[in-house]
Amino acid sequence: MYDMLSALGKSIYFPKEGILSQSAEAKAKAKKFNATIGIAIENGQPMHLKVIQDTLSTYNPKDIYEYAPPAGKPELRTAWRKKMLEENPAIGSKLIGNPIVTNALTHGLSIAADLFADAGDAVIIPDKNWENYELTFEIRRGAQIVNYPLYTNAMKFNSAGLRDALLAQKSKGKAIVVLNFPNNPTGYTPNAQEGREITAAIKEAAEAGINVVVLTDDAYFGLFFEDSMHESIFGQLADLHPRVLAVKIDGATKEEYVWGFRVGFITYAGQSEALLAALEQKTMGIIRATISSGPHPSQTFVLHALNSPEFNQQKLEKYEIMKGRANRTKAILDSGKFDDVWDYYPFNSGYFMCLKLKTVDAESVRVQLLNQHGVGTIALGETDLRVAFSCIEESNLEELFNLIYQSVKELETVSAQ
Repeated sequence: MYDMLSALGKSIYFPKEGILSQSAEAKAKAKKFNATIGIAIENGQPMHLKVIQDTLSTYNPKDIYEYAPPAGKPELRTAWRKKMLEENPAIGSKLIGNPIVTNALTHGLSIAADLFADAGDAVIIPDKNWENYELTFEIRRGAQIVNYPLYTNAMKFNSAGLRDALLAQKSKGKAIVVLNFPNNPTGYTPNAQEGREITAAIKEAAEAGINVVVLTDDAYFGLFFEDSMHESIFGQLADLHPRVLAVKIDGATKEEYVWGFRVGFITYAGQSEALLAALEQKTMGIIRATISSGPHPSQTFVLHALNSPEFNQQKLEKYEIMKGRANRTKAILDSGKFDDVWDYYPFNSGYFMCLKLKTVDAESVRVQLLNQHGVGTIALGETDLRVAFSCIEESNLEELFNLIYQSVKELETVSAQ
C-alpha cells in the first residue's frame, strides 16, 4: 500500500500537535474559558449576524457557524456509513474506513489524485469519460491518461479492454483505475456478469504483480433504472487482493439533489485498522493543507435530511420521476423515426445518454441547436452528442429530440448545397 502512494502521499500527514488537535482537546476539557480556535463567541454561542440567522432559524448556531472538523461532522460520517452499508450489501463485514467528508466528488477525486498519482503513473479510464479527469490527474499531477473503449462491438462493457490496459502497466508495477457507474456521459452501468468480469480483470492484474488503486466514482449512485448492478462495485473490490486498494468516492450532490451544497465522501477499504487509520490521517492532511475543512452548514443540512423520517419516501418520488424520463427517452429513440441520422449508446441509469450521429459532426449540431432553436447539448468528439434527460420534463422530451433531428436535417441540407 505504501508503494501505491505518490511522493506527496508518502510525506503528507495530519499534525498531531497543531492548532486543530489542541483546539479539539480544549473543546472537550476547557469548561471555563476556551481561547484556542479562531472563531468569535457571544452569549455562549457562535457570534452571527441576524440577517443570516433569520434565514436559517431552524438550525442551532453551533451547527452552522463553527468550523466543521477536517474529516467532517462526526454524526454525518456515521449516518453516511450506515446508508452506504444498507445500500451496498456486498460490502457486508469487509473492513472499510469511516467516510471522510469532502467538498463534493471533485474534491474527493482530487484528494485521491494527490495521494496516489505521480508523474507518469497510468490512470486508466474508458474513452467515454468525464473531461475533468484529465485536469485532475494529468494536468494537476502529471499522470498519464490511458484509455480503452468503453463498449465492445456487442455494446457491452469492455472488461477485456480494461484488462489489457491494466496488464500493459506491468513494467511500471502500478496503475490507477477509475470506474464511473452510472457513466458520465453515456448513462451506462454494467450488469452483474459484467461487474464480475471487471473484478476479475483487476484481480488478474494484481496477481501479475501490479499494485492497483481503484477509484469508484459513484456520483450518480442509486439512479439505476434497469437490469444493471444496483450497488457500487466497491463492495466487490473491498477485499479482492492485497495489491488492490479500493476507494469509494460518492456524495449527496446528485444522490440527494443538492448540487450546490458540495458534500461528498471518500471511503477506503483495507486489510487492517492501522492501514485505514493511516489513510484517514493522510487524507485529513491533504484537506488541512488545501481547504482546511468543508462547509459546516451544508453538512448539517444533509445530516438533517438523512435523519428525517420523510427522507426515503421523498427520495423515491424523485427517483420515479428520473426513471420516467429515462424510460421515455428510450421509447422515443426506439420509435425508429430517427434511425437515419443517429444511433444511441446503451444507457440504463444516471442523468445522461449519448447519441452517435451518422451524417454530421456533433459540434455543428450543438451550435445549430443552440443558435437556431435555443437548445443546449454537449458535443463530445466528432460523433457523440450528450443529452441530459435529467433536466428535461418528461412531457418535453419528444420535442427535444425532434429539434435535434431537425437540426441534423438542416445541416444535411446545407452540406448538400
